[in-house]
This record gives sequence, C-alpha cells and structure tokens, in this order.
Amino acid sequence: MTSAPELTVVQVLVSDPRVRPLLRELGDEYSRRYGRDAHAEISRYPDDEFTAPHGGVLLLLLERGEPVAGGAFRRYDAATAELKRIWTHSAHRRRGLARRVVAELEREAAGRGYRRVYLTTGPRQPEARGLYLATGYTPLFDTEADPETIGPLPFEKHLGKHLGEAPKQ
Repeated sequence: MTSAPELTVVQVLVSDPRVRPLLRELGDEYSRRYGRDAHAEISRYPDDEFTAPHGGVLLLLLERGEPVAGGAFRRYDAATAELKRIWTHSAHRRRGLARRVVAELEREAAGRGYRRVYLTTGPRQPEARGLYLATGYTPLFDTEADPETIGPLPFEKHLGKHLGEAPKQ
C-alpha cells in the first residue's frame, strides 16, 4: 500500500507565481459556467485584502511543491472573515482537498479572532454548495428554491474555540 503524498500548507501573496494556476483555473471555470469572462470577478478585490495587515490570508496546499488546492479570506467586518477563491486543481479533484482548504481557512480565521465565516457561491456551482453544506455552513437562502432565481448563494458558519487547533487528518 502506498501512502498519500504529504500536503504542505503555505501562506502566500496573490503575486506569488504558485497562485497563477488557481486564478487561471477559477476564471476559466467561472467563464464556462456563466458564459462570460469571469476573470474580472477574480480581480474584483485588491490583492492586499488577502494579506494579514488587512485581515486576510491566501493559503495554498502544496504536494511535492506544486499547488493542488487553495483558498483565501478577507475581512468582511470586525467579527467576520469572508471566504473567497476556494479552488482545487482540476487534476486533483475528488480527494477531499477543498474540505482541507476550508478547515485550514477556518482555523486561521479563528486564530485571528474572527467569530464567523461568511461566503457566497454561484448558483451554477453545485459542488461548492454541497461542500459548504457538508462542512457545517448554514445556508442563508431557501434551499428548496431554484438556485438560478436566487443569484449568489450566501452561507455562514460560527467559529468555535476548537478551531484554533490544527484540523485532524
């Protein structure tokens, strides 16, 4: 039996070259799903919002030094971190990496004093909707409604003190 490669979590700046695949794939995916160039949506927030001095972070999961997943948060308000740019490399999906990214972001947010996490995902992203429901997020919309009639789907999660610890593997 072979063991799974170890994953390394690193905090990086948006300008780090290892972030390029994340941004490129996210933009391409959004463009395919929504039929318009979505790369502008990805650059909607200034890069510095994803840095510690501004209350944010950008994390990558590296496997053998290569980015396989990542995500970020920015300050939404004094008590709330807003998750953004949750991504798993197209060649590494179905491995639970997005769950790991979300757990790492929650741990980091709790460690910085945030008590709540907020996020939105698009109505044509059922995988993301499923991820957030499966990881304990509360939908702030009618889950019985057609997602296309809602627009961005908002979720929240209140962070407990246990999140300041590293997630169990």
